[in-house]
Amino acid sequence: MKLVSTPRIEFLRTLAAEILHNYGRGRTIIAIDGPDAGGRTAFGDDLAAVFREDELHVFRASLRYFQHSRAERQRLAPDAPDHRYRVGYDYSALRRVLVEPFRMGGSTGFVTEEFDPDRDTWIQPTWQTAPADAILIIDGDYINRPELHGLWLYSVLLEGAAVNASDLRYHAEVHPRDVVSAVVDTTDPEAPRRVLTDRC
Repeated sequence: MKLVSTPRIEFLRTLAAEILHNYGRGRTIIAIDGPDAGGRTAFGDDLAAVFREDELHVFRASLRYFQHSRAERQRLAPDAPDHRYRVGYDYSALRRVLVEPFRMGGSTGFVTEEFDPDRDTWIQPTWQTAPADAILIIDGDYINRPELHGLWLYSVLLEGAAVNASDLRYHAEVHPRDVVSAVVDTTDPEAPRRVLTDRC
């Protein structure tokens, strides 16, 4: 189904066309980085909707549902002000049940949610499969940290100010603006614009 044409949708169509030009076959994983206050999750959802206009098989996931439990975070970094960056997420689970099986292709099943942070409890897994050509869009805080960056074929950074110790550490250590495929200014969420960087 075609979406109503707006400046936001047209921007996303252009971005989707660029991604498909480079990664139009096989299993493609796209990462959306940046603060959720900047509309990161909504950006990922809308990009998925644009891909679906062309009847592509698209799956959505968020690092929000791959967090450590409160007890585990407290055990790993009880008093660290940057605990969210250091120990907030279970990257081993992310790789094991989502990224690696999705990349394998074939009939291998994968899970897009593992942990409910609001209820602080595990989610009963729902295993999914995908065709040979499929797209996974995953959004999350600090998604381009070194141990994750190599997992994505394409990554987008929604620009936003660091607001806590974890954000500050991420920007100081990773410099995400320098490693992503595209930087996007969403100051006006209805009219996002591409930001040129030295890598463009």
